[in-house]
Amino acid sequence: MARISFLHVADLHLDSPFKGISSIPKSRWKDIRESTFQAFQNMINYAVESKPDFVLIVGDIYDGENRSLRAQYLFQKGMEALHVENIPVLICHGNHDHLSGNWVRFQLPENVHIFGDKVETKTLLISEEKVNITGFSYKERHILEPMHSHYPIAKHNDIHIGMLHGSLEGNNEHDVYAPFRKNDLLEKGYQYWALGHIHKRQILHSDPPIVYPGNTQSRHRNERGVKGFYEVSLVNNKAELQFVPSAAFIYDELFIECVGMIHANELITYIENELISYSQKNGKAIIVLTINAITEETIELLQSTNKDEWLLLIQESLEQANNFLIIKELHIEFPIEQSTETTLLLSALNDWDTSEWKLALKELYQHPKGSRYLQPINQDFIEEVLKEAKLVVSNATPRGSID
Repeated sequence: MARISFLHVADLHLDSPFKGISSIPKSRWKDIRESTFQAFQNMINYAVESKPDFVLIVGDIYDGENRSLRAQYLFQKGMEALHVENIPVLICHGNHDHLSGNWVRFQLPENVHIFGDKVETKTLLISEEKVNITGFSYKERHILEPMHSHYPIAKHNDIHIGMLHGSLEGNNEHDVYAPFRKNDLLEKGYQYWALGHIHKRQILHSDPPIVYPGNTQSRHRNERGVKGFYEVSLVNNKAELQFVPSAAFIYDELFIECVGMIHANELITYIENELISYSQKNGKAIIVLTINAITEETIELLQSTNKDEWLLLIQESLEQANNFLIIKELHIEFPIEQSTETTLLLSALNDWDTSEWKLALKELYQHPKGSRYLQPINQDFIEEVLKEAKLVVSNATPRGSID
């Protein structure tokens, strides 16, 4: 069997609005708003250079059903660049960019195949090997049917790849569309399952691979870490995966221990050096910064002014260095002097499982208008609330975090 290589990309969300950038210096707003386009262009540049046999884009190219003119134009230019290199592109649209939206039509080049709203199979001949790629596009936003049931069983000696924008049945962390169970996909006998919809990179099964590449660009603090896509090689019915970063920047959390600092200039220089070191290792990022492990010598220094002044000073320092490392939020954690009551409260919250959180917040999440603006109650949500709870508790004590 010849080596066959392809890129597995999903959830570009071109022209996506960004949440919570008002606290970020205005000079960086344009870079942030352009980042989904930059991530897309990074993927195109990689494809042009590496020349895969084909590219799979598994849903949610656009952020909304009414695709913006600019997003479509830039996407079309990217497809033209791949057409010049004779690289086929297979696309299925997802719940965000479903086929029932209203948009100005662009003519994509002939190297692009878009799956319709019915499950179909497109066959490519690559190095004398038949590669059968099966998929579908969302006709409308909500597809609750288990669409995998319409995918054909793999034929012997052919290569079969499934494209599926959907989620695991019973997954409570995300809206469940086109639900599937892992065994349902394995029973098809495919060599690779290219998934989309979940923005967190995951390998649900390794042999054969069932893979979510995650989205190509973080858009808010809950989409932390490196984002990108997979380069996949199939040889002798085995898959080799290489993750390729594409994001213009990442969202992250950084904790800096400040022990024994007495003077402001000493503290500022120390923080700057830690941030420079982070930037050299991780590249461009938007950071939630927490200063912790504070000792007696530093408490008076930090309590002598408010948190916003420290944040502004750090942001200005980074701007002057022309370094795309943005401190979105600053937390300063002093040693907490907890009462028995607060200790018991935090202990109880730490012991809650997901079902107990859902029960406690049931009324809020059932609100007919407000619930759609709330994030799912998952592990990321719980960790964030616990962190905020600790900050609230510390603010209520003599040595709490400063505001």
